[in-house]
Amino acid sequence: MAQEPAPVVLITGCSSGIGRATARRFHSEGWRVWATSRDPDDIADLGEAGCRTAALDVTEEQQISAVVDALIERDNRLDCLVNNAGFGQAGAIEEIPIDRLRQQFEVNVFGPVRLAQAVLPNMRATGGGTVVNVSSLLGRVTFPMRGAYAGSKHALEAVSDALRAEVAGQPVDVVLVEPGGVRTSFVDRLQETQDRTAARPEYDRLRRVVDTAQRLSERTGLAPARVAEVIYGAAVAEDPQRRYLVGRDAHFAVLADRVVPTGLMEWLYRKLS
Repeated sequence: MAQEPAPVVLITGCSSGIGRATARRFHSEGWRVWATSRDPDDIADLGEAGCRTAALDVTEEQQISAVVDALIERDNRLDCLVNNAGFGQAGAIEEIPIDRLRQQFEVNVFGPVRLAQAVLPNMRATGGGTVVNVSSLLGRVTFPMRGAYAGSKHALEAVSDALRAEVAGQPVDVVLVEPGGVRTSFVDRLQETQDRTAARPEYDRLRRVVDTAQRLSERTGLAPARVAEVIYGAAVAEDPQRRYLVGRDAHFAVLADRVVPTGLMEWLYRKLS
């Protein structure tokens, strides 16, 4: 009897952190892994380990088409898409230039939509698959000084919920993974964006408080491999959950958002401003 070919996964944003850990997790289970990054040099080691690698900027439709076409030509099918590529930026809404806000949504929202549109026809034709959109705790709750990033993740969650309903009668699952603090260089990259912003002094105190809290969250956060494990579990589940909150801080923050009165939070932010 012929052996069933290994399933195929396409993962974006594999240069570091969650994306890299996810590529390694799927590969360890025998999947055919397409690990992608804007700079293929960043994922050369994944290629050496046995992953298929490709340059992919999720804002470039032609690149998306080229990678998906190459994947289908080589492996004939796609069983899972992991939309992990994304970036964050810090700063008050008043401080963030509109072109940078637009770029935030180009990568974190329009990128996953472009990928989903590109792969859904093949998933249907070959018996189904799973789309895993990597969101964030900030896709469920919002903190000051993180409005651009949180806004993009809220939008990603809304798009994912709509897509899940639209494909409910098809053999396709749509899943959101919502990590809290993860031990990556995310906070450092946030700081770089903040350093390029024309900061207003009115927000300095609140900025310091939020930055300190986020650095603490990252230092005590999850290893990227823990999030990768959840992503893999969602991909192989027969009936995956709609949302996977990952990390105690994520669970606590969502619970607090439900039970703490809005007025109390507004009072706290006034005191911190």
